[in-house]
Amino acid sequence: QVQLVESGGGLVQPGGSLRLSCAASAASGRTAFSVSGMGWYRQAPGKQRELVAAIAHNGTPNYADSVKGRFTISRDNAKNTVFLQMNILKPEDTAVYYCNADIFVLPISPDQPRAYWGQGTQVTVAS
Repeated sequence: QVQLVESGGGLVQPGGSLRLSCAASAASGRTAFSVSGMGWYRQAPGKQRELVAAIAHNGTPNYADSVKGRFTISRDNAKNTVFLQMNILKPEDTAVYYCNADIFVLPISPDQPRAYWGQGTQVTVAS
């Protein structure tokens, strides 16, 4: 009913920057929805998926210790979009990055909000 579409991954040298974007949209034009919390997770080969950063609807951010001071999460509620600005990238930041959002689809039911995931975008930090 709702899809998350990510963009902005790629290959960058250590110390470089990338900006990821993720937009929520209705798979059908008739679906009405509301986005609550949004965030970014990452999964490196052989490792578990981990939270990178999250942001509440009111804009309050939360970061993993490993990215504090280097990454900035933000959102545009009018466009149901979340961004991740990644600076001073390190080889250990290499992973597939996944967008996540808690979404209410109207009409609201007791089992909502539900968690939705993007398809993932590869970020590679290498010389």
